[in-house]
Amino acid sequence: MNAPAAPTVRSSPALVEGRGSLSQALVTSLRTGIPPTCDTADIDAAEVWGEDLQLALYLLYELHYKGFEGVDERREWDPDLLRVRRLIEDRFLHNLRSDLADGPSTVHDAFGPLLVEPIDLSGSLSHQLATEGELWQLREYAALRSLYHLKEADPHVWVIPRLTGRSKAAMVAIEYDEFGAGRAERIHAQLFADLMNDLNLDPNYGRYLENAPAALLATVNLMSLFGLHRSLRGALVGHFACVEVTSSPGSRRLAKAMERCQAGPAAVLFYAEHVEADAVHEQVVRHDVIGGLLEDEPDLEADVAFGCAATMLLEDRLTASIKAAWDRQESALRAPLGPVG
Repeated sequence: MNAPAAPTVRSSPALVEGRGSLSQALVTSLRTGIPPTCDTADIDAAEVWGEDLQLALYLLYELHYKGFEGVDERREWDPDLLRVRRLIEDRFLHNLRSDLADGPSTVHDAFGPLLVEPIDLSGSLSHQLATEGELWQLREYAALRSLYHLKEADPHVWVIPRLTGRSKAAMVAIEYDEFGAGRAERIHAQLFADLMNDLNLDPNYGRYLENAPAALLATVNLMSLFGLHRSLRGALVGHFACVEVTSSPGSRRLAKAMERCQAGPAAVLFYAEHVEADAVHEQVVRHDVIGGLLEDEPDLEADVAFGCAATMLLEDRLTASIKAAWDRQESALRAPLGPVG
């Protein structure tokens, strides 16, 4: 595909409309500067995995990243918004722990199954894209994943001041690679923006928030939840390790998919870059980041396992929702992308 000229990059994305009473109350508060009108009853009434609650949480977390156009930057630490966020987080975390009540409690049990690629890849979205995916599906996948990949390493950085010694040194070394090893054009978020250009998508940060369903928002909210709380530092390390352990095989298949559909050199490069880099990172994160953390704080092992299991739980739910839509030959997005220009 021929890439269009890159649009002017906005510093903050546009604020979207709400998807229910809870998220709309927050949108109104962000636009007007008045305290949000939602209360505990509104939060309890919202479906925890539904569009309304997941968008509400995403909007509140985004204040800690790039914020929104026209929203006062000081709202990041607005006590009324933080109160609402805490109530939503409590529901989110409670439901995650309930769903994983019988989940792994050790690093071995959490990561062991991920270290062996399954023989049956029929449930793998990257395998489906590599073998039979169409260009419109690759574009949808990229638009969805842009909410993650355009902030890919950012929430993981929050754990660095909470680590010590070997785990901190190893985490910084991996993040140095994620941020381009000193070269702005090699920052992984920039490589993904280049991929989006190859696919004739808008690479502006947050551009496809309106298109993203709750299942996608939940995966991004998870890493923000873990990143923003020191008490969840073990879970964030588990999340980070899970991403690194599972990335290389999936990236190899996605690079193949981009090549097969002639998506463009930048589209292939993003995933090809992750095949080799994440294979190395996987060893470092398991032996040094996790190993170093548990040497210093062995009581965090269950949290590391929980972070990994929660990541896989939400990724599996997202995969199932995307595959179900595509199997019906329908868009997996809330609002389908327009035709390639």
